[in-house]
Amino acid sequence: MSSSVIKTTFPTVLSVDVTEDSLAAALADGRSVTVPLAWFPRLLHATPAERNHWQLIGIGQGIHWPDVDEDISVENLLTGQPSGESGDSFAKWLKARAAQG
Repeated sequence: MSSSVIKTTFPTVLSVDVTEDSLAAALADGRSVTVPLAWFPRLLHATPAERNHWQLIGIGQGIHWPDVDEDISVENLLTGQPSGESGDSFAKWLKARAAQG
């Protein structure tokens, strides 16, 4: 018996638009994907300026927001995966953010 491995490739991100309640990514294959911002608590608590300060990582395979230390992959967007950050980790981040503020 033989088995084969199916390698899935995901399109790259071309642009990102973040509003008060959603994250939309335009993809190189012509699709766009929009997800609730509530899936990503760090972005939900970010200022509009922080949300708009993003950069592509991995040659467009993901998006990074340096001001809030958030990374989101195209794969997670397309498969409907919200942030995997634990509640404890997010609470620590939120507390540190409030202390800076």
